[in-house]
Amino acid sequence: MFVYEKRLQYPIKIKQTNPKLAKIIITQYGGPDGELGASLRYLSQRFSMPVPELKATLTDIGVEELGHLEMIGTIVYQLTKNLTESEIKEAGFDSYFVDHTAGIYPQAASGTPYSAASMQVKGDPIADLHEDLAADE
Repeated sequence: MFVYEKRLQYPIKIKQTNPKLAKIIITQYGGPDGELGASLRYLSQRFSMPVPELKATLTDIGVEELGHLEMIGTIVYQLTKNLTESEIKEAGFDSYFVDHTAGIYPQAASGTPYSAASMQVKGDPIADLHEDLAADE
């Protein structure tokens, strides 16, 4: 069970929209090594971790990654809030906007939707920790 505080650890207050920047930052939300994948990776790998202290650590890291997901989602939302049609087109954000409007959708900067196929859970502690290190690099 997790305890959720209804506030961001680091408040985000972006005053100026920037859809070009949002198009890049979205990969930190749902790209192959983004926060969604990181949280799922750690929270899934913990089940087969044989050492209780390491299982607890993977749980803590997975929950921390969920907090990062919330911050990145907030950043993208604020960068794209109340865009005009011309701003959307000019930034090349129109293909995203057609499908998701200003919703935050997990995808890479290339437009590829998040897929669990971009992460690995082997059940082998050494293999899993190596994969974690490679993804967080």
